[in-house]
Amino acid sequence: MTNTSQQLIDEIVRLAAAHDLTIDQSTVAVNELGLDFRVAIARTDTGDQWVLRIPRHADVTTRAEVEGRLLRLVAGHLDVAVPDWHIQTSELIAYPLLPGTPGLELDARSEPQWHADVSSTAFASTLGNMLAQLHSIDVEQARSTGVQVRSPAEVREGWREDIATVAAEFKIAPGLLDRWNAWLSDDSYWPTHSVPTHGEVYPGHTLVIDNRVTAVIDWTTAEVGDPARDFVFHHATASTTAFNLTVQRYIDGGGSVWPKFGEHCAHRYSASPVSYGLYALTTGDEEHRTAAAAQLNPSEAS
Repeated sequence: MTNTSQQLIDEIVRLAAAHDLTIDQSTVAVNELGLDFRVAIARTDTGDQWVLRIPRHADVTTRAEVEGRLLRLVAGHLDVAVPDWHIQTSELIAYPLLPGTPGLELDARSEPQWHADVSSTAFASTLGNMLAQLHSIDVEQARSTGVQVRSPAEVREGWREDIATVAAEFKIAPGLLDRWNAWLSDDSYWPTHSVPTHGEVYPGHTLVIDNRVTAVIDWTTAEVGDPARDFVFHHATASTTAFNLTVQRYIDGGGSVWPKFGEHCAHRYSASPVSYGLYALTTGDEEHRTAAAAQLNPSEAS
């Protein structure tokens, strides 16, 4: 163990103690995957396992207050578990560990470690069921938590503005810009309704047991908006058969899609470097800026 990692664990133990949570230092495992929060899992002096989320920057605190209210709402609508925050301050959010293992984690060398087969029938089915339940929550109830509520037209305009903002600061590959502009100009790709969404549904935020989704974590980017937000990563990583099964379970549960739903998911995924570019600009971090530049203009990075 390096001095830096030991110092980090010592700080996490001190931070927990300051919030009346006593954890066993030898059990602390840190996950660096999240952009907004550093996450640690540790066992308490009573033998229970807890999740500790430590903000990476100050501006996540206000969003965390909204996230806490949303969690209390969605908990009553989903068959899967969501975090039950017992501690919520500007320095620490902590809650008892949820059932299951993250479908995707980074190891000590920052290499991805998969614990879920996203193309399995179990994963595809339970994901579709969960998304149908989430997207059926009343929009006004979701609005009452403080999450952003955007109409389909506002979602689309938001993409135009975000792409323009990033294009002003980064060089974007012409092929990507052409693709995004064509996508934005074609009505057939876009939804005509908005629903409550998680925003970052991917295996790192879904806990699984035997490939069945048992819990969903990290609701920081939740909003009422484009239903496809929650299908994008699955479309990009699962087999076509698995994606279609997820969509069918979603429809069976009351969800609504449109003819170019899959193509829309693919275009949204291709535009994910835009979101990373915005994040790099917000944080001012040069490493993130360099990484975002490479994604936005791959030919020059290679």
